[in-house]
Order: sequence, then structure tokens, then C-alpha cells
Amino acid sequence: MLFPTTIVGSFPQPEWLIDRAKLAGRFPPRVRARELWRIAPEFLEEAQNDATVMAIRAQEEAGLDIVSDGEIRRESYSNRFATALDGVDLDNPGSALDRSGHPNPVPRIVGRIVRRHAVEVDDLRFLRAHTDRQVKITVPGPFTMLQQAQNDFYASEEEAAMDYAAAVNAEIRDLFAAGADVVQIDEPYMQARPEKARQYGLNALNRALEGITGTTAVHICFGYAAIIHQRPSGYSFLPELAQCSCKQVSIETAQSNLDCSVLRQLEGKRVMVGCIDLSDPVVESPEKIAGRIRRALPYIAPENVILAPDCGMKYLPRDSAIGKLRAMVAAAKMLREEYAQRALPA
Repeated sequence: MLFPTTIVGSFPQPEWLIDRAKLAGRFPPRVRARELWRIAPEFLEEAQNDATVMAIRAQEEAGLDIVSDGEIRRESYSNRFATALDGVDLDNPGSALDRSGHPNPVPRIVGRIVRRHAVEVDDLRFLRAHTDRQVKITVPGPFTMLQQAQNDFYASEEEAAMDYAAAVNAEIRDLFAAGADVVQIDEPYMQARPEKARQYGLNALNRALEGITGTTAVHICFGYAAIIHQRPSGYSFLPELAQCSCKQVSIETAQSNLDCSVLRQLEGKRVMVGCIDLSDPVVESPEKIAGRIRRALPYIAPENVILAPDCGMKYLPRDSAIGKLRAMVAAAKMLREEYAQRALPA
């Protein structure tokens, strides 16, 4: 299929499940933030199951080809996995600067980082059991998790990143064994800290992907639109991803009005072209979304384009998120018809 559609990862959690005002009023949590949940602990898993089914159905009804679990069980895209690893002291957190430049409580590394058990496999199995569409699940990347931690153990950041990578690699293997069609690694801090990403981040990413044969993606962005309001017109770290072993790269182009000529440098990758602006709850027209995709097509073959939002939809109102996804699906249909006509013989 030309121009398949998907979500980057997160979908808005319902107000009855999580305190959305508290969630939006703080930086994304790096340690656990159980105080955000509205449901008593003994009922929380059941409530998260129900909300996950709602998120899956919303994606299906919008017409997406590849669906996620909406990351409904997570307080942030990274903290659920990062806080499940051995080697971190969660009772005495450290501090690190967020990409906004503000300090945030983070896991404090006090021993070797080791994955003691699968973290998201049950989430994937639940997703797989509740849809017949292709399914994608996301994991935080090793470089990003290290940037969101305080290192009080390792002699070098590179050594720590490699142990994070080994943990991610083990998780990805189990996710594919459990039925994932796509596993996406979220690495937004490669854009935020490009020099360190060049020093050791790319090596850590490739270690996380070592020996993996399933379809993998890496997401790199400028941060949640609800938190980071200014966008540069170009990435500080993107062409380097041509050297990673993932099959897909997820970027944002809508809010930043990205100069898409950089996509020439991602030869051999399929690209999730972010075409939904998450800084504005107003639903774009399918024509506007299709126009954003057309900006990329001089630099990447149509068969390598996947339509997606710029980033996670976590902070959007639910009605807005659903409307934007439906408009994106309509844009994909327009583009398929347009390119089917071009393929006809003269």
C-alpha cells in the first residue's frame, strides 16, 4: 500500500483515568508519578485496559493502517521502562536538565543497568488481542534514557549508554516474539544533544538494534509541542540516522515547516513524515495535510512515505486527536488516488 498511516505512539488518555491538568502542568515525568492517576491502585490495571481498548478503537475508526496501544499505561513515553531496570535508585532520585533547560527529577544510576524482566510484552499482547490491524509498540531509546538519568556509577556515559542499549535490545527481541509488527525506539534527545549523540548515541542505537530482524523505527523530534513551543527549521541530528540499522525513521515536518531536502540523506529508509501539527488543536483539512506530504516527495520515493503525526498526541484534546487522524487518513487516500493516476499508462 502506498502512503500507509500510523500514530507516533501516544494517544490522549481520558480525563477519568489521569489528571490531565496536572500532566500538562509539569514537565514529562522521568521517575514514577503515580499521583497523576485518578483510579485507586487496586482498580488501575482494569481501568487502563478499558482506556487502551478505547484508544485502539479510536485509531481503527479513524482508519489508521498501523495502530499502537496509545501508551495509555504510561505517565510518559520513557519513565515506565526506565524505572523498571535494575541499577537505578528510585527512592532517592537524581536531577538532570530537561531539553527545555529546566531541572527535573530523574532515575539515579547507582549500579549496572540490567533489564530484570520484560516490561511492555503484556502491553503488546493486549494490543495484539484487540485488533486485527498491524500493531506498533514504542520503547525509549538508550541515549535518551541516559540523558534523563543522573549517572553516579559508570566511569563514562558511553559505557552506561551501552548497558541501556542491551536492555532495550532484550526488550525488542521479546516484543517481536510476542507478535509486534513494528517496534519504534524513541530518541528525541539525539536532536537535543547532537554532539553526544555523534560521540556514542548512534553506536548505542545500533547496539539496541543488534540482531533484530523485525521492522524497527526510530523517532526523533523537537519535543512535545505542549512543552517546547519553538521549532527550528532543520534537525541538528538526522542525516546520521542513515547509518543506523533501523528500517524506518520518524520525523516531524508540520509544526517546524521542515526543509524536507534533508530527506535525500536518508536513502534506504522508509520515513514517517510527520504531517499533523500538534501545537494547534484545530483539525487541519486533508488538503493541507496532503500538501505537507507533497513537500517531501521531491526528496523521497512515494513508496517510502508513511503518514504520521509530528510526535505523540498525548497532550491534545481527544476530539482534536481523532479529527486530525481522520483528516490524515483522508489525505492518504487523496495521495493514493493521485499517484495511482500518475502510474497509469499514457
